[in-house]
Amino acid sequence: MDEHLAGANRVLDVGCGEGQVARRIAQLGAEVVGIDPTAAQIAVAAERARGPRFVRAGAEAVPLRDASFDAAVSCLVFEHLDPFEPAIAETARVLAPGGRFVLFLNHPLLQAPGSGWVIDHILDEEYWRVGPYLPDDVAMEEVAPGVDLPFMHRPLFRYVNELAAHGLLIAHVDEPPPAAGLLARAPEYKDAATIPRLLLLVTRKR
Repeated sequence: MDEHLAGANRVLDVGCGEGQVARRIAQLGAEVVGIDPTAAQIAVAAERARGPRFVRAGAEAVPLRDASFDAAVSCLVFEHLDPFEPAIAETARVLAPGGRFVLFLNHPLLQAPGSGWVIDHILDEEYWRVGPYLPDDVAMEEVAPGVDLPFMHRPLFRYVNELAAHGLLIAHVDEPPPAAGLLARAPEYKDAATIPRLLLLVTRKR
């Protein structure tokens, strides 16, 4: 985020939640607006604000002017949106020409449903199994006790083609490995440290 949003002046955080990403971007010197449909999340974000402004709104209907941002970011949000296409259309609408959209996704291929580290004691092999990738899939994910969110798996081409349809063309792709801090706290990830959990797409609006 620091690298790809450096120099941005006005940034929209799509699906800001409690504002962690927005606060980080504000530390880079940008003016930040965060949107989220959940009243409780927006209330917490406002309490912790330290710079950003927050608005309760869904990603499919952003109550902000056309071309009013030079950058946008969304971190692990689009997997919870169904449909996701209106959110891409709205993000493109509020971006000025040349603006960048930084999109973090759970890696659609390597984190497909049923993917995971396999220890085969019969064949004496260890490997990362990739689950069914092409079919869309939905699962409920418990994010807190009693709080479930739908998690949608989609193949990557669904995102890329929709971005391109709205003039958001890929300028950079990254597949960061698990962070050293995570590996230190969660030793079970060390064997699969070469398998990225995240996919980062940086697009530019033509």
